Amino acid sequence: MSVVRYVGRFAPSPTGLLHAGSLVAALASWLDARAHQGQWLVRIEDVDTPRSVAGADQHILEQLLACGMQSDSAPTWQSQRTHLYEAALAQLIDKGWVYPCGCSRKEIEDAYLAQGHDLARHTAAIYPGTCRDGLQGKPARAWRLDVQAVIDALQLPQTLEWHDRRMGPQLQDVAKEVGDFVLKRADGLWAYQLAVVVDDADQGVTHIVRGEDLHDNTARQVVLQKALGLPTPTYLHTPLVLGENHEKLSKQNGAQALDLRNPIAELNRAAGVLGLATSKSSSVVDALHGWVQAWSSQYSFQ
Repeated sequence: MSVVRYVGRFAPSPTGLLHAGSLVAALASWLDARAHQGQWLVRIEDVDTPRSVAGADQHILEQLLACGMQSDSAPTWQSQRTHLYEAALAQLIDKGWVYPCGCSRKEIEDAYLAQGHDLARHTAAIYPGTCRDGLQGKPARAWRLDVQAVIDALQLPQTLEWHDRRMGPQLQDVAKEVGDFVLKRADGLWAYQLAVVVDDADQGVTHIVRGEDLHDNTARQVVLQKALGLPTPTYLHTPLVLGENHEKLSKQNGAQALDLRNPIAELNRAAGVLGLATSKSSSVVDALHGWVQAWSSQYSFQ
């Protein structure tokens, strides 16, 4: 039987140390790679440099090591890969699938509300395409992908279908439900969507295992992959860890860094979120080995 090549990754942002929620994603991605006898990479997503905390990247690598997880290749940093993002944007400009945008966030929200929409908490307004046909005298602030132009040119289905290995079939009309999304921000920084798509393809990532909070990014990333002629990995989004306020545990809402004086305790909590049994072992190596076997029975052939 031929072995399917597998490359997975964990891609933390160094805006703080790992917490219980990020450990769930790290553990799931590591287990999936080991269950498939594949490679597991670590990529530090520090493209948002103003939010990066000095030294957090090295502390994250130390936290992973304490939990028995180490990248199979030298870790990479997005801040060292900007030439790849420049090349990708230039490719899209040549095709006529991106355009400069001069709109501020407030202008976008005002236009969205003026169309009779409500703006729910923690959601972004759908861009109305104000600058799609020109800046109308405004200075350029950002670069956006013309989603409908890509769909039409490549004859993609209007409603994109993709499969999540845990959540099942997924549907999204990116042009209608997301709109023309940003590839390069008004502050000159690269947007998450472009950087992650370019990096995954450049590193040969075949399987993406990440938190469910990133699930909504998937369809737009698939459209961008199509636009750049890049392969689409398989996806699995893990359950979220919720805080006491029943919202996603995150650095922004005060999630505490992992207490790794006893890594097994933290790993057992993460394993429980993933539906895995508590390990009775006091050895990190033995606990991870047992969870690989359990994970393999659920996901190894997907």
